[in-house]
Amino acid sequence: MKKVGYIYDPVYLRHITGEGHPERPERVETIDKYLEDLKEKLVILKPKRATAEEITLVHDTYYPQEIMDLCSAGGTYLDADTRCSIGSYEAAVYAVGAGLEAVDKILEGEVERVFANVRPPGHHAEYSRAMGFCIFNNIAITARYAQKKGLKKVFIIDFDAHHGNGTQKAFYDDNTVYYFSTHEYPFYPGTGSAEEKGTGEGYGFTYNIPLPAGTGDDTFIDIYSMILPQHVEFFKPDIILVSAGYDLHEDDPLTHLKATTEGIGKIVEYILKSRDVPYIFMLEGGYDLNAIGESALKTVEKMLTV
Repeated sequence: MKKVGYIYDPVYLRHITGEGHPERPERVETIDKYLEDLKEKLVILKPKRATAEEITLVHDTYYPQEIMDLCSAGGTYLDADTRCSIGSYEAAVYAVGAGLEAVDKILEGEVERVFANVRPPGHHAEYSRAMGFCIFNNIAITARYAQKKGLKKVFIIDFDAHHGNGTQKAFYDDNTVYYFSTHEYPFYPGTGSAEEKGTGEGYGFTYNIPLPAGTGDDTFIDIYSMILPQHVEFFKPDIILVSAGYDLHEDDPLTHLKATTEGIGKIVEYILKSRDVPYIFMLEGGYDLNAIGESALKTVEKMLTV
């Protein structure tokens, strides 16, 4: 059985998005409850508080202070979908810090894999812009932090139903970070066509598989069992990071993909089989509570056993 770390903290409940908002505190609470019976098999970790310097590994120098000021003033809408409250800055810096803590514990040998049950999510956040429920780009910052710590080649897999525009943009001209995404297309945020492959030295290190509404398990299993391993083998990463967005589930209210809980389990299984390296899974989207609970449970079961 693999040594799997689990990161969660009640600080994530301090990010209040308002009545009726789909990215709500109950998402991470539900996952935590679904994982209750597995916790005796997990290494329970706490996130660190990311510093502004760590956040600016990916974001603009002034961006963390801007977000802190807006939250301290009582909160506001950062874009049409992304709400911040007085507690959102703390939640967001600890969401980033979960990835940093995961890297540290992996390098210390305490764990081999980590599941980070965090919010707000991150993969839409750009250099100086919050969007799509995301404030800081948790997975991108984790990638840069891992590189600082000596894990030079980072492979990012993103199976959220929405394309991770912020993550792609962060590494679009970089050949040390490989970005591999499956997502509904055309759909929010409008990026992620098959023609988007990177630029300059990064050309060929972005690989998008846009999928039509209604795509189900068979297509996902084909992609993750046959296509993904070729890219991982080509790149030979030192660590694999996963943007685990469970809105590809057939029960999700915001999207139109049709993966089942069992199908998501197979996706995770094939990801874990693709290379014997450390893995960090970080929560992104997923807005049906039972679906994200079941999917996260299936993910962690696979992380323990595959």
